[in-house]
Amino acid sequence: QVQLVESGGGLVHAGGSLRLSCAASGRTSSLAGMGWFRQAPGKERAFVAAISWSAGSTWYGEFLKGRFTISRDNAKNTMFLQMDRLSPQDTAVYYCAAKSEDGLWRSSRMYDSWGQGTQVTVSS
Repeated sequence: QVQLVESGGGLVHAGGSLRLSCAASGRTSSLAGMGWFRQAPGKERAFVAAISWSAGSTWYGEFLKGRFTISRDNAKNTMFLQMDRLSPQDTAVYYCAAKSEDGLWRSSRMYDSWGQGTQVTVSS
């Protein structure tokens, strides 16, 4: 089992930036990759971005239009999400997730472990 702890959420004005972090502990040797999902009030959980742990390959939600960047520090078992040009539509709880198998990176059902979530609020 992998334990995940997110940090870095908060309140920011539209056009601003935030950087989220997700620290993994436990059976990190089993990691194939990690991802970010978000859930806004009244909406389903949506895929944001994912990264494979070995090659560093990345996947992004189509709505991002290049505003977010996912990265990882393998030595520290930590994943990051740099979010730029934020808009009020980005307001949501952001969840970190980890998976032990390759493939289907955009599907939340393929992730084995989840963090508790961190709130991101973008004011207009």
